[in-house]
Amino acid sequence: MKLLVTGGAGYVGSVVVSHLVAAGHAVTVLDDLSTGHADAVPAGAALVVATLRTGAAALLADGSFDAVLHFAAKSVTGESVARPGHYWDQNLGESLALFDAMRQSGVRRIVFSSTAATYGDPEHTPIRETDPTRPVSPYGATKLAIDTVLASYAELHGFGAVSLRYFNVAGAHAGLGERHEPETHLIANVLAVPMGRGGEVSLFGSDYPTPDGTCVRDYIHVADLAAAHLLALDACEPGRHRIYNLGSGSGHSVKEVIDMCRQVTGHRIPVALRPRRQGDPAVLVASSEKILRELGWRAERDLAAMVHDAWTYARRTS
Repeated sequence: MKLLVTGGAGYVGSVVVSHLVAAGHAVTVLDDLSTGHADAVPAGAALVVATLRTGAAALLADGSFDAVLHFAAKSVTGESVARPGHYWDQNLGESLALFDAMRQSGVRRIVFSSTAATYGDPEHTPIRETDPTRPVSPYGATKLAIDTVLASYAELHGFGAVSLRYFNVAGAHAGLGERHEPETHLIANVLAVPMGRGGEVSLFGSDYPTPDGTCVRDYIHVADLAAAHLLALDACEPGRHRIYNLGSGSGHSVKEVIDMCRQVTGHRIPVALRPRRQGDPAVLVASSEKILRELGWRAERDLAAMVHDAWTYARRTS
């Protein structure tokens, strides 16, 4: 297939592109490089540097593309609270421009990289697709709005859309890993200490109602996530918007993550206990029973593999 991947120069997008190219697809990446990196676009894929507003319509106009995989977004929760208007403009506004370009050019298949932040503070865990969506940040709210638009476009314009909702992505694949600035992901921040980019890891709260007192979160290896996107691409069905959660079903605590990083790196990784951060739920874990049942996907790689691959990437790129 001929595919357009928006945000394909970013962390998750670039790994998905590498899987698509390996599967024999013809891939064009559309990325404004505001947070992505041109050298992260795998060989065999073309790169067009533009925003969705300025580039999508021209790229899709000839009607030769079969589908779109949409990763382009601003995704830092704290920044979304500080700059909500910017997030609504970039995430929802740019997406609307993309969807309109798809509609006009006759491209009707799309896989959307959504987020489990659409659920907000869950009523129970693991979170299921039928649970209430009450995002607590503008970031989560913009992603939920895009899901809503896709449902409307499926009904009114015959789009075949799949939204994938997940929490924390980790690991590396094919020489592609995390290069966020600022870095907000736990594993990458913990590994920064043995890499000499920090003296200690901050642990925010140790008195949560969890087995070891620290927050429990869901983690997925980026290669497993990429595999889910390829399955979702095949599952796009005209006139239908599907939503799937991607998760481990159990998760890992902050202490477990730090201990695994110590084990993999052989570094003692000092920890500084800090007060709880406001709004941090004790447990955020997603159920992937639905996508297992319908598409056959499950997370194959464990926490050790995530940390090992992230550590290998960090050392190679330091």
